[in-house]
Amino acid sequence: MKYYLFFVLCLLIQPVQSQFFFQSEVNKIQQRYKNQINNSTKHIVFTGSSSIRMWKDLPVLFQNPKIINTGFGGSKASDLLYYINELVLDFNPSKVIIYEGDNDISSGHKINFIIKNIKQIIKKIKEKNKNAQIILISAKPSIMRWDLRKKYIQLNKKYKNLALKNKNIYFADTWSVMIDSGKLKTDIFIEDGLHLNKKGYKIWERVLRPILKKRIN
Repeated sequence: MKYYLFFVLCLLIQPVQSQFFFQSEVNKIQQRYKNQINNSTKHIVFTGSSSIRMWKDLPVLFQNPKIINTGFGGSKASDLLYYINELVLDFNPSKVIIYEGDNDISSGHKINFIIKNIKQIIKKIKEKNKNAQIILISAKPSIMRWDLRKKYIQLNKKYKNLALKNKNIYFADTWSVMIDSGKLKTDIFIEDGLHLNKKGYKIWERVLRPILKKRIN
């Protein structure tokens, strides 16, 4: 009984510890974009884990000064949900591009738990702006986490179905274009075998560009 209570307590404490860990980074993001918080401009928010945080040239790349990058490295969907106001809603978003799920699966989170958090994130965004477009970027394959590919594929199918069943939600399938004849393209990563290099981000750009051009219904 004591072991069970200890186990439950650990499960409850772990997310709080994770979210507390990100507080300083979230504060820095808010400080960086302090002039864009709670103003009348409808921003395009790219958010999620380090694959977004490290994509430095988004406003220039997509030629849109309304783009804001609130990516925070190492995050999971539960972390984004916790900081949804500071990282998304405070910027009055017209479009939100989300990359979460990669670290979630690597950390052992169940797919249904990830989807539950993503649905809550979508709900919060829609409450702020019912017409907001939301783009879910597929969890990517990588050299470091190739052994988890089956779980990533399962998660991506859930993302795709979620997009098909809901208005103004889109699925950006970056997975398929990072694979060639069933094999992972290994020249699109930096030395850590997890994060993308310029060639890798170029692939993501080609996938996202036509989706970003879609008009808000």
